[in-house]
Amino acid sequence: MLSAACAQQGYAQQEGKTMKASTTYLYLLRKTPFFAGLDTEQLRWTIGHSREWEAQAGTVVASCSAADKSDDFWILLDGRWQVEHDGHTDPAGHADAGKWFSASETSGNCRLVTTEHSYVMKITRADMNDMLNRGFAFEPHLAQGRGYPSKTFAALPAGG
Repeated sequence: MLSAACAQQGYAQQEGKTMKASTTYLYLLRKTPFFAGLDTEQLRWTIGHSREWEAQAGTVVASCSAADKSDDFWILLDGRWQVEHDGHTDPAGHADAGKWFSASETSGNCRLVTTEHSYVMKITRADMNDMLNRGFAFEPHLAQGRGYPSKTFAALPAGG
């Protein structure tokens, strides 16, 4: 019942912390590197086919556990996040506005956690595929992030 009530009021329960629905403004979205290559019509389409969320520090945005794994895409609009992957944490390498994350693109056990007050955008896999089929200029950003965090954590010593 709580989940249904939260969803109706624009809240999403994410592993103990609540994310609050937020409004996406075209003029701000245009400045986010992931979306900077889009024209006004594409930005409007993106806004109509995504959901922006406000998250407090410590909110688990996404999880890679088998029970929770989703193929949605999350884009950091403002704030900071970190990926916790198999006991390692990467607080900086993937935490700038415009970076993206999808649990389906990773292996192992991981969580995407905000480290400060943040705004994140959720785009379903179906909508992302539709955007790519429509020629949205996301491929350079997606290519840059593929394989993350495994590339990053492969260089870390065990336990470090």
